Amino acid sequence: MQILKIILFLFVPLFTEAQTARKYSNEFMNIGVDAAALGMSNAVVASSQDVNSAYWNPAGLVHIDDRQIALMHSSYFADIANYNYVAFAMPLDEQTAIGISLIRFGVDDILDTTNLIDQQGVVNYDRINLFSTADYGFTFSFARKLPVRGWNYGVNAKVIRRIIGDFATSWGFGFDLGIQFKSNDWKFGLMTRDITTTFNSWAIDEARLLDIQNAIPGENQEAPETTELTLPKLQFGMSKFFTFNYDYTLRAEVDLIARFEQNNDIISSSLVSINPSVGFEFGYTNTVFLRGGVGNFQNELQIDNSESLTFQPNFGVGFKYNGIYLDYAFTDIGDQSAALYSNVFSLKIDLSIFR
Repeated sequence: MQILKIILFLFVPLFTEAQTARKYSNEFMNIGVDAAALGMSNAVVASSQDVNSAYWNPAGLVHIDDRQIALMHSSYFADIANYNYVAFAMPLDEQTAIGISLIRFGVDDILDTTNLIDQQGVVNYDRINLFSTADYGFTFSFARKLPVRGWNYGVNAKVIRRIIGDFATSWGFGFDLGIQFKSNDWKFGLMTRDITTTFNSWAIDEARLLDIQNAIPGENQEAPETTELTLPKLQFGMSKFFTFNYDYTLRAEVDLIARFEQNNDIISSSLVSINPSVGFEFGYTNTVFLRGGVGNFQNELQIDNSESLTFQPNFGVGFKYNGIYLDYAFTDIGDQSAALYSNVFSLKIDLSIFR
């Protein structure tokens, strides 16, 4: 029965009583994309200006000169969960750009042991089935330069699809709004995720829910609400670009990430919680890049009721050749935070190289 409890733990949280506006909702959309950005601890909302801007700040799409594609893969929880991302962006004219992207975060081949024991109390391993749980985020992005020099904005329209085997499915819809401003070597950015709140509507198979309710006597789960709202999140960034002796460059950025809820962030209140993130990218001849960053500062409660400050240091390297960008990031160096470390690889291609 211990195996059954472990398997149910993967999807039972859905079938628990929940408020309409949840503290953590559609969190797979907050993991992040692009190894270059992850190596800088996600401190890129002001400086992002490529195909990956569709995720970080759609306003940055106006800076691309030609069509670009991006791919990323990462594994989490000892390769139990897989995170995949693909994106495409292109300029429409000198003022406007568009992009599309798809994120999938999933766990495959989960054992379904809800029918392991038959009505006579006999364990029958032939009654074990496999199922998958997957979250999909499809985003359409639009960006345009404003009439005021140095200002540009971008909008994301998001469609969320979440599937938990044949137990439950949901559709969700939401919008993001991003703004960037540039003055000389300084850049500023503001990204508002789920600005209208993102709405998810769940459809639950009542027969399969009954299987879960009867799987472990005394541990029945009540049917949850079928609507879910994702609250807005803000990310403000300030970046500066330095050039040394033509061949050496440095891009540094500081971001503040705000959630309208109380949690363990370094700055936390009943109204808003704020978490800083700092990142840098050192470049040589615009070909080789070394990146680093620190973020995810948390006040963690210890067993003796004291609090301990944890943080997540990240490291990354990148290589560019003839319009092809290959990047790598190693997150949570030294296991300094509660988050598990991950090895992340991403690829970006400027399609103009094929002309």
